[in-house]
Amino acid sequence: MEPIRDIELSGSIDKLAKQLYQSGGFTAKKFSQGVRILEKLLQDDCTKFLSFPACIISTGTRGVIKEMVKRKMTDCIITTCGTLDHDLARVWKDYYQGSFMLDDRELHKKGLNRLGNILIPNESYGIILEEKIQPMIENIYSDEKEISPYELIWKIGENLKGEKNKESSIIYWAWKNKIPVFVPGIFDGAFGHQLWMFWQNHKDFRLNLFKDEQRLADMVFESKKTGALIIGGGIAKHHTIWWNQFHGGLEYAVYITTAQEFDGSLSGARPSEAISWGKLKEDAKFVTVDGDATLILPLMVSALLERLKK
Repeated sequence: MEPIRDIELSGSIDKLAKQLYQSGGFTAKKFSQGVRILEKLLQDDCTKFLSFPACIISTGTRGVIKEMVKRKMTDCIITTCGTLDHDLARVWKDYYQGSFMLDDRELHKKGLNRLGNILIPNESYGIILEEKIQPMIENIYSDEKEISPYELIWKIGENLKGEKNKESSIIYWAWKNKIPVFVPGIFDGAFGHQLWMFWQNHKDFRLNLFKDEQRLADMVFESKKTGALIIGGGIAKHHTIWWNQFHGGLEYAVYITTAQEFDGSLSGARPSEAISWGKLKEDAKFVTVDGDATLILPLMVSALLERLKK
C-alpha cells in the first residue's frame, strides 16, 4: 500500500510526471504510467510503432511528431492520408488560429476551411499541394513507373531537401532517417487525389500497395519485441494492432484517445480488448490515457526526453 502524495509545483516536467503517479490522480496517474511504458519501450530491444490521425498535424503537435522522427524515437509510422496533406502544405503555407464558434457559412464564402479551431485557407491546402506535388510525381515517374507508397513518400521527402522549411516536415525526416511511413488509406485525402489526377494522363503509373504490406510483415516477423504509441483510432490504429497479432501481440502499448468504448468502436476500444484478439500479449505493459493528444503528447514526450537525457 503506497500512500497518496500531494503534488509540489516545482522542478522539471519529468519530476512532475513522477509526482503525478504518486498523486493517485485519475488520468494523472495514467499519464505517468504512459511515460514509464514509453521509457521501457525505447530502452528495450524493441521495434517501435507510432500511429496517429491527420488532424493533429494541422496543429503545433506536428512539431512533437517531427521531433520524435528526427530523434529516431520510432521505427515506423502508420497514419492517414491527411498527415501527408497537412505536413506538406505547412512546408509552403501557414495555417491560422481559429475558433470552434466561427460561422462556417461565412468561412466558406471567404475560402477558409475550419478544422476544429484551426483555419486553413484554400491557397494553403488544395491549391498549393497541386502546384507542388504534381511536378514531384512527374520527376519520380520519370525514373520509376511502379513504386510502393512508403517509397513514394520517401521520394517526396527527398524532394523537399531544397525547401527553406524542410526541417519542419515529418516526411523530410522520415526520408532522412529511412523511417517508413505507411498510409493504408492513401487515397483518402488531397495527396491521394493528386496521385489519381496524375494517373489520368499516365495510365502506366502503378502504386504497389503489396510492397507496403510486405515491408510491414518483415518488420513484425523479424522483431524480437514490438511496442506502440497509438494516438486516436481508426484505420491507423487498427493497421498497427492488426499486423502485430502476427508477432503474437504487442509487448508495450500506450493509447491516447478521447473516444469512449461503450459503442464498441475501435477508436474507444481499450488495450485489454486487443488482448482477446491476440493483438496485445497477455502480459503486455499497457495503459490508456484519456484526453486530447494536442495537450497530452507534448507533455509526455517532453518528460520522456528529460528522463532519457538523465
